[in-house]
Amino acid sequence: IGAGPDKVDRSARAIDRAVACHASVDAARMATARLLLQACAMQCHACQSEIPLATGESVGFRDACDRCRADLHVCLCCAQHDPASYNECREPGADRVLDKDRANRCEWFRPASGPATGDEIRRTVLADLESLFKKG
Repeated sequence: IGAGPDKVDRSARAIDRAVACHASVDAARMATARLLLQACAMQCHACQSEIPLATGESVGFRDACDRCRADLHVCLCCAQHDPASYNECREPGADRVLDKDRANRCEWFRPASGPATGDEIRRTVLADLESLFKKG
């Protein structure tokens, strides 16, 4: 019994779907890998010294800078910290933290790769506003 053209066509489409599915899984894995590699080091908010981190390593609630003993699990060292955002945090689900330079137990904490300067924040905010109110 031979396979008709319809059956071959359906099999080819099934193979194409399987390949596309694997490609999207691989793309998701690559995106996750990029996120893990982004913060291989962070900077202390107090003394500006670089703190090396292993890939995927998290910063504990009680971790402190080896050089100046300042807390590291603080808003000022977090990638979500943004003085222009509500509660100075880009994560809308985060609880309000009053002391941005003191250790906190925020579950949304992600080590920032370095401190954002005022110019960087200004450029980011202006770019966001331009994209929001873009005409066309």
